[in-house]
Amino acid sequence: MSLNILEISYLIASLTFILGLKMLSNPDSARKGNLIAAGGMLIAIIATITLYQDYDSGKMINYGLIFLGLIIGTVIGTIMAKKVQMTSMPQMVSFFNGMGGACAALIAIIEFQSHQHSTVTGFDGELLVMLLGLLIGSVSFSGSIIAYGKLEGKIQDKVLPMNQVINMVMLGTIVVLIVYQMVSGSDPLLFYVLLGIALIYGVLFVMPIGGADMPVVISLLNSFTGMAAAFGGFLYGNKAMLTGGILVGSAGTILTILMCKAMNRSLTNVLLGAFGSAAPGGAKSASGDQTVREISISDTAVLLSYSQSVVIVPGYGLAVAQAQHICHELEKLLGEKGVEVNYAIHPVAGRMPGHMNVLLAEADVPYERMQEMEEINSKFANTDVVVVIGANDVVNPAAKNDPSSPIYGMPILEVDQAKNVIILKRGMAAGYAGIENELFFYPKTRMLFGDAKATLQKLTAEVKEV
Repeated sequence: MSLNILEISYLIASLTFILGLKMLSNPDSARKGNLIAAGGMLIAIIATITLYQDYDSGKMINYGLIFLGLIIGTVIGTIMAKKVQMTSMPQMVSFFNGMGGACAALIAIIEFQSHQHSTVTGFDGELLVMLLGLLIGSVSFSGSIIAYGKLEGKIQDKVLPMNQVINMVMLGTIVVLIVYQMVSGSDPLLFYVLLGIALIYGVLFVMPIGGADMPVVISLLNSFTGMAAAFGGFLYGNKAMLTGGILVGSAGTILTILMCKAMNRSLTNVLLGAFGSAAPGGAKSASGDQTVREISISDTAVLLSYSQSVVIVPGYGLAVAQAQHICHELEKLLGEKGVEVNYAIHPVAGRMPGHMNVLLAEADVPYERMQEMEEINSKFANTDVVVVIGANDVVNPAAKNDPSSPIYGMPILEVDQAKNVIILKRGMAAGYAGIENELFFYPKTRMLFGDAKATLQKLTAEVKEV
């Protein structure tokens, strides 16, 4: 009877995961979907703790350690979630993702301790699942921690000599070790050698990746953690864990492929650790006319107020300044004056997938005003003013015009097609990819220097007076 209730509980939890993921696709239902999925996880945890004894009566369960872990994890997670700023959200995602990978690797290590004494004849599927869980979980853990350090500014991009060759050799070694263990049987020494190589590979494959490519890495590592969790579900016969891992793994993989397509990069290059590393020599300078043209707050207010269409391009600088709310206020004010205002969202704007969507949704910007790159690019030619706030690489024409640029070939928001471009920046510093933006020097471009939030506050006040 307890077994049946446990299986039903896992089924309910799995259904809530699927429903929650579906609801996450719409901002209006995303919050509720997140709560529903969290509720399903709570059901799975409670059912496992209360019913697993009957499910496998041969094992003693230390409830003290279980509840201690639950309490510590809940307290730490709650505190981190409440204190994290929107600008630090990518770091937190990377950190939590790394913890998930570490848990999956620990599951494989613990189960291997028991499995190495077993006498399995023929194909050992359980050993294969352990090896794959160890491999993917370890890569996800070490890679996510490096990604966290890079996003936090504590670790700099580092490309080793012959980095691709080293990574390919390590991948080949990993495959050989897994095949050898499957043929010859479990070997504790080789198992832990595999663990060490996987941890090192996770570091080496993320270390050289920088620039605008970091959102793709976060998405890929997230899919790794999901797959590793699914392997843990196989080992324990836990349907909820299996379903959750498959959903995370498949969704992360699909998102990674879509983002690679959006950046005109190949997934193979990501796996080999040669994806988006900055070119040697630091920032590149734009060629041609180097004249910077500034514009005042009052002139900007007049230009915006008497326009028919305005497009706002948000970037990481908007998140850093925490200016999304005042930006929304400016948008509403222009709307009251009869100006059509939309937001142009690049797939990799910010530091993680969907960063700008989350940022604007927090400020209650209507979702229909957030237009994706493919939709908005055809409208720039008929746009009176584009206001770029904190974005850089995703609007850099060098991606189209300069074959020597590290971002050449990456689809961008073609704001240079608009009639007027106003860029809000603190100064002339290069973007995250480390290259100068030639858009700054276009005749139709005007620079509005200053902190994004303070500038938008002054601009909003001026627009009210026009």
